[in-house]
Amino acid sequence: MSAPANRSPAAGIPYDRFLDCVHCGLCTSACPTYLETGNENDSPRGRIYLMRAVADGRLPLTDTVTRHLDLCLDCRSCETACPSGVQYGRLIEPFRVGMQSQRQQSPTPKWFQKWILYGLFPDRRKLRWALAPARIAQTLGLDRLAERTGLLKLLPTPLQRMQRLLPTLRSRGGELPRVLPPEGPKRARVALFTGCVADAMFHHVHRATARVLQKNGCEVVIPEKQVCCGAIHYHSGSGVPALEMAEQNERVFSAEDVDAVIVNVAGCGSMLKDYGHMAVELIPGETGRQEKLSALAAKMKDVTEFLAELGPMPGNQPVAGPVTYHDACHLCHAQQIRMQPRQLLSLIPELEVVPLAESEICCGAAGSYNLTEPEMADRLGQRKVRNILATGAKTVVSANAGCTLQIQAMLKAAGRDDIQVRHPVELLDESYGRT
Repeated sequence: MSAPANRSPAAGIPYDRFLDCVHCGLCTSACPTYLETGNENDSPRGRIYLMRAVADGRLPLTDTVTRHLDLCLDCRSCETACPSGVQYGRLIEPFRVGMQSQRQQSPTPKWFQKWILYGLFPDRRKLRWALAPARIAQTLGLDRLAERTGLLKLLPTPLQRMQRLLPTLRSRGGELPRVLPPEGPKRARVALFTGCVADAMFHHVHRATARVLQKNGCEVVIPEKQVCCGAIHYHSGSGVPALEMAEQNERVFSAEDVDAVIVNVAGCGSMLKDYGHMAVELIPGETGRQEKLSALAAKMKDVTEFLAELGPMPGNQPVAGPVTYHDACHLCHAQQIRMQPRQLLSLIPELEVVPLAESEICCGAAGSYNLTEPEMADRLGQRKVRNILATGAKTVVSANAGCTLQIQAMLKAAGRDDIQVRHPVELLDESYGRT
């Protein structure tokens, strides 16, 4: 929740969390922005020092300070590297909420933040309508014509980047049913979280996810009134709308008698699992509301995590390879899920999986970061593409919609749009005989 202008942006953050950092520097080699800039202020320990100095009143919240904090991807790779267990996400996220109410100027144009990031992206129905002209343009080749003739350069820069990140938009093929029955004996009853951008652009991944779950004996429920996870708002410092979305999702999913809520987007899964933490930060003292959100968070499972626990069926048909697996930051760092996606890939007959150098270094997507911080996002995307090309893989496997958008856009820019980017459940679905 936005803090009053006279309060420190660190108000409400337990001070002990700052003290957990002993400034050893082991996080620096894992931090994408520090790897690119070499600036200590762009490292996790540097940013913690800045936030603590503001909290102590030793440093004002200047534009320079906010710039270093804005440049953070919130990828949480520092948490993986840290031997002291510093909860960096529990520092930078609430600090940004407090910072948002005090800053003089946002790095994101106000119109873009209001109408696109907050107005369009979190509403899957609005986004579907907005994408309809783009789908027609792609079908007729008008998008390529506009690119060749330079017409796209007439658009504001954020809209140019949005067009560049657009995937090839597939037909939705109708809505998924409210309830999908299991194949064979019922092993679990689960709900599928469909989200906003993922539902509008990657509906085929939801279909593949549902089919794979059914194949593994799951009854799949898809609640109609679920909404965006709130990550777009919360990670940019807008706490109130994020909390409203969280509580709407709590009402919807708690009404379903399910063993787990399945998520196939790493960024959404990380946010959904953090609902309890967010509630403590935004509504201190509201123990009833906190407990409800914490209970929902405990039911959240990434699809690869859930299947690994359930015991997945092996595939029966080969899938063309070789492939390489990219570790999405909010899967490997925020959720500590690494082996489960690889386990699913190992179930596919004859599939060759080539290791990817710097697999756990951010690709530059980071939610809406590749729209709001284009320079750093491109540098990290190019770094990721160089490593991908070195593998010789024909497919990149990614368990996050944002990574998929970023990597395929950067591959296209490098002249390698022949390399596909697919979700692990798509490959397993194909191996089960579905296309």
